[in-house]
Amino acid sequence: MKEEEALKILEDTGAYQRGHFKLSSGLHSDVYVQCAQLLMHPALAGQICRQVADLWRDEKPEMVVGPAIGGILVAYEVGRALNVPTIFAERQEGVMTLRRGFEPHVTKGLRVLVTEDVLTTGGSAQEVVELLQGLGADVIGAASIIDRTHGNTLKLTVPHRSLITLEAGTYQPDACPLCQKGLPINKPGSRPGI
Repeated sequence: MKEEEALKILEDTGAYQRGHFKLSSGLHSDVYVQCAQLLMHPALAGQICRQVADLWRDEKPEMVVGPAIGGILVAYEVGRALNVPTIFAERQEGVMTLRRGFEPHVTKGLRVLVTEDVLTTGGSAQEVVELLQGLGADVIGAASIIDRTHGNTLKLTVPHRSLITLEAGTYQPDACPLCQKGLPINKPGSRPGI
């Protein structure tokens, strides 16, 4: 599948949106990708996530881990495509943790792929990377459906690959041209207080 075909699927499902948005990272943008709109269609989500899995198949991951909440379904579908166990990390008192009996499954040297729906700064994915490395896992990289970093420095300390590289304006709030134009802002992210 070509990047254009994948982006068309995102547009057709309503996952790709244009406007003025405050992202979960706190940055502002003229584009928002709500992957939940894609993920509500299992066949299309499976098709997209198989392509994400194929980007990493040769690295032979032994487990896939996604940060809650956006990375859970992506991790599951990527894990299914790779036929490896899949778990998720979630915040507990603001810190990424493994709960629900997952931690004993992360063993020393285990080859783990971290997955996300969208990479903007890589902050949540990096928190998961550090959590897993602290447990002795060999984190081989981070995968996502969308890379919207514009080549900016990510917080990630592991290699990353994405199915789609999205060209979208991303701005610090005090330098946002959309705010300067007085356009109303939409806050669709999943983090409260952002």
